[in-house]
Amino acid sequence: MERPAPHPLPEALVELHAAQLAAMDEWRNAQARALDLFGYQPHECRYDVIASGPHWRLRRYGGTTGGPPLMFAPAPIKRPYVWDLTPQVSAVRFCLDSGFAVYLVEWLPPRTGDAPAGIAHYVLALLTAARAIAAGHAGAVPVIAGHSLGGTLAALAGALEPPRFAGLVLLGAPLSFDPGSSPFRDVVVAQKSETPEDGPVAGSQLSQGCALLAPTTFVWARWLDAALSLADPAALDIHLHVERWALDEVPLPGRLVHEIVRWLYREDRFRRGRIELGGRRLGPQELRLPVLALVNPADEIGPRAAIEPFFALMPTDDVRILEHPPEVGVGLQHLAILAGRRAHAQTWPEIAAWVHAHAGGIRPAPSARRH
Repeated sequence: MERPAPHPLPEALVELHAAQLAAMDEWRNAQARALDLFGYQPHECRYDVIASGPHWRLRRYGGTTGGPPLMFAPAPIKRPYVWDLTPQVSAVRFCLDSGFAVYLVEWLPPRTGDAPAGIAHYVLALLTAARAIAAGHAGAVPVIAGHSLGGTLAALAGALEPPRFAGLVLLGAPLSFDPGSSPFRDVVVAQKSETPEDGPVAGSQLSQGCALLAPTTFVWARWLDAALSLADPAALDIHLHVERWALDEVPLPGRLVHEIVRWLYREDRFRRGRIELGGRRLGPQELRLPVLALVNPADEIGPRAAIEPFFALMPTDDVRILEHPPEVGVGLQHLAILAGRRAHAQTWPEIAAWVHAHAGGIRPAPSARRH
């Protein structure tokens, strides 16, 4: 059933709300700059930009195309340097040292005058980036790894054009949105308001909305993690880097947010085979790729229950779910796979082995870590 269109707000209230969000963004940016004074600013690996589009650009790390190509798809929410947080917990550095040619799609904030961008625009951007990578690797297609919503978008891209990818790695990325599949899904669906599609959604609005919808996940868990980190200097260092990253707000297109909430969280269209992209209906039967899913039992956004029902409907048996443990210092357990010390010591070597096996590359001897 179609929901009634929301009544438009008076122009003065719209302007006041925009001013409040701008002030909130500036306050959070000021907090981020304060943390920079203590050394918690980003320290990213060197990269080149080799392709771009209206709301994205493709980074190539390390200045080389040697090794099997591996493409990272971050969630569009916030900046992508959580994949390269510190020299000790960096998926980018680990994968460079594991012999991969590493690429990352960086999502850009909407600009004034841009046409509203939805799920289809982001999926097509991933496919365009994959073509650019293959062109630089004599036609060899990348394995794509996506975290959270980035993994959901990567799965949609793989379902739309499976030949573009050698495999798919899902890092806390939900594909099934049945009632009870995740605590976060249930609180998102419970909200009544619709996101307007014709303008950007401020990053602070998204952060505030998540905190109000799920305070246990986005507020109390972070405070508990901070308290537990006080006894472990290395964990506290990571926690403060994560907090710095969390303050780095990025606006999103309203259409993208609207479609994510409605098409995925409320209507579960992808698992039900009812999401339409590129003139086709997509579902589990179209995702004909090897898939590795990483789940954390303490993650309330992308747990096992948000993966297994989708995998059960896929046409391939080459799917695997691997658990990694909860950790201290990561802020949110949803970030443990990217920011956790145990994840990098124990789980990322398994991810690398899986990618090497499916990319068909020859695993080289480990090299010195890049700093």
